[in-house]
Amino acid sequence: MISGEGRVVRLPFEEGVRRALRAGERLLLSGPMLVMRDQAHRWVALALSRGEEPPVDFRGAVIYYAGPTPPKPGRPVGSLGPTTSSRMDPYVPLMCRLGVVAFLGKGPRGEDARRAMAEAGALYLVTVGGAGALLGSKVRSLQLLAYPDLGPEAIYLAEVEGFPCLVAQDARGDHIFAHLQYG
Repeated sequence: MISGEGRVVRLPFEEGVRRALRAGERLLLSGPMLVMRDQAHRWVALALSRGEEPPVDFRGAVIYYAGPTPPKPGRPVGSLGPTTSSRMDPYVPLMCRLGVVAFLGKGPRGEDARRAMAEAGALYLVTVGGAGALLGSKVRSLQLLAYPDLGPEAIYLAEVEGFPCLVAQDARGDHIFAHLQYG
């Protein structure tokens, strides 16, 4: 998957393209995606529970579960490897209601998260853990959007080019983890 092979897809996803993708398909993403982890999800949920507006517009968004490391000179970001997606499972229904169309991370998802994504027609994409430096090299720009106090767990907007990933669950709910036991 990291070799640079795959179907080139522009972000944001066009509806027809997103719905045509199938579990197991290799992709190279180019365009904007949100970067956020556990604490940013928690802060969004807390803000909404207080009746506040979300800090960013999530409609049509791809969320990459990662936290950027400081950049080397001349680069927008250092390492940007995926974090374990299942930690964000409790927030998937909320994020789907806010309009997120794809989630990107690593590892399998729980049944409730997979069901919420399938009902919303959202994708779950995976990329290789341990390849953060390579993945960071696919980032053309990184902009802090919300929750600066969270540091690397804040919400960022990354512009990526040729970002390698695999469709782990497609918009119909078919997924590559079907052979695994879920607890």
